[in-house]
Amino acid sequence: MWSYKKVVKLALIPVTAVAFLAVYANLLVLSYRQYTKNQVEDLPVERACLVLGTAKFLVGGGENLFYSYRIAAAQQAYAAGKCAKVVVSGDNRHKSYNEPQTMKKSLIDQGVPPGDIYCDYAGSRTLDSVVRFKHIFGQSSGIVISQEFHNARAIYIGRTHGIELTGFNAKEVTASNSFRTRLREVFSRVLAVIDVELLHSEPRHYGKKIPL
Repeated sequence: MWSYKKVVKLALIPVTAVAFLAVYANLLVLSYRQYTKNQVEDLPVERACLVLGTAKFLVGGGENLFYSYRIAAAQQAYAAGKCAKVVVSGDNRHKSYNEPQTMKKSLIDQGVPPGDIYCDYAGSRTLDSVVRFKHIFGQSSGIVISQEFHNARAIYIGRTHGIELTGFNAKEVTASNSFRTRLREVFSRVLAVIDVELLHSEPRHYGKKIPL
């Protein structure tokens, strides 16, 4: 018969392995923060910026600051001449929820010309948005725009796929208003490493190339 101690030791093996993977994945992804910038003047000049999508409004109603700050950062990068084109990538699960079109409208309201904004309707995951930036829009380098914690993951995915991304960090949302998002990001980093290093995951959709 197995003793209680032996059972506990055996049970600890997968728990330890999972904990190690979580720590490793988070440290690995966070190391890509070195490729992010907080000031627009520090950005390189690129053909295009990639704005990662999120909902404009919170589930319970009210402004989603993650969205508002990303739009502001994208407008700032464009106005500073850091990118000539802006790709807005996000979820388009049904007609009443269309992140790319919503972002495009917000950027137009901020003065970005409609002809310089391109919608990626198949950016349901960060991996999809980043890889499609290269394979659909033809960009092997560019500026990715989101909050720093999200940019780090996008840059990790991009640079492991041969895309030289630089992150422009949108303004951070206070911890009291972003706890769930930041907690979810811990697990998202693990999934990103599994996707990239183990599964070699591809975007769910490709499609016709769109030259910028």
